Amino acid sequence: MLGSLNFILIGLIPLKVDSQKKSSAIYLHILGTLQDGGSPHIGCKKKCCYNLTNKEKENRKVTSFEIFQPGESKNILFEATPDIISQWELMSSPPEAIFITHAHMGHYSGLLHLGREALGSKNMSVYVMPKMASFLKNNAPWSQLVDLRNIVLKKLENEHPVEVLKSLKVIPILVPHRDEFSETVGYKIIGPNKTVLFIPDIDKWSIWEKDLISILNEVDFALIDATFFNAKELNYRPLSEIPHPLVQETIKYLKNQKRSFKNKIYFIHMNHTNPMLNKNSKESEWVLQQGFFIAQIGQQFKL
Repeated sequence: MLGSLNFILIGLIPLKVDSQKKSSAIYLHILGTLQDGGSPHIGCKKKCCYNLTNKEKENRKVTSFEIFQPGESKNILFEATPDIISQWELMSSPPEAIFITHAHMGHYSGLLHLGREALGSKNMSVYVMPKMASFLKNNAPWSQLVDLRNIVLKKLENEHPVEVLKSLKVIPILVPHRDEFSETVGYKIIGPNKTVLFIPDIDKWSIWEKDLISILNEVDFALIDATFFNAKELNYRPLSEIPHPLVQETIKYLKNQKRSFKNKIYFIHMNHTNPMLNKNSKESEWVLQQGFFIAQIGQQFKL
C-alpha cells in the first residue's frame, strides 16, 4: 500500500550511535503527535477512541519532541504535555531545558510534575514568552514551581534567537491563536545542517502577518498544525470556538508548490477525531498522495 511505503519518511533516519564515542550530531525525536486532549479522549464514545488496542494507546501521546546529542547526555524538550511522565521515559536523557509555545493545557500542564510532589527538579530552565512568564509567575500552582526554583523562567523575545546545546539556535515566532492567558509562538530551530519549523497551533494561515510559503522556503522540514482534517469532525463544537487551519485547507493552499516543497511538511497536533491518526484511512492515503507526510511518534531527524 502507498501508506505503508510513505510512512518510511524522508528525513527519517535510524539512529545508530556508538555508546563509547561522543557525537556532535544533533537529532530531533518526536515524542507525541496529538492535540491537547490526547487519545483516547476523555468522555469520547466514538469509533475514533473506542476499543483502541494497547499498542494504539501507547503510541497516542500529546505533541512534543526532544532535541538531543547522542553520547553527550544533553537535550531539550519542546512542550510539557499531560503525557510528560511516559514521554520522559522515551527521552534520551532528562532535559536541560524546556521550550513552551503557549498556555493551553497540552503545552504546559506537564510542568506540574516538576514540582515537589513529583520530580522536585532543581533550576530547570523553562523558555517562554513574556506573557507566558507572567502567567506562570503570578498564578498558582505554577507560581510555586517558580518560588521553589523547580523551574527558572527564561524570557524569550519575538524573532530573537537563543543558543542552546551546541550549534543549535531556537527562534520564537508569534502566531495568531486563542491567547486567553498568554501569547502563542511557533519555533524555528536551526541546527548545524538542517532547519525545522514547529507550529502546532495557529488560528488560520490567512490571518498570520507572515507568509507561510516564504517561511517554508527557509526551512528543511516543518511540523505544522493538523488539529482537524476537515469540518465534519466538528459536529460537536462550533468551529469559531476552536479555529485551526483544516488539513484540507492547508493542502489546497500549497497545492501549486513542487513536490519537493510539499515533502518538507509533516502534519502534527491531531485531534482525537482526526482520521489521519489511522495510517490506513483513506484520508491518510490522500494526504500522502498529495506529497505531504504525517508525523509519527518515534521518528528521528538529523539536524
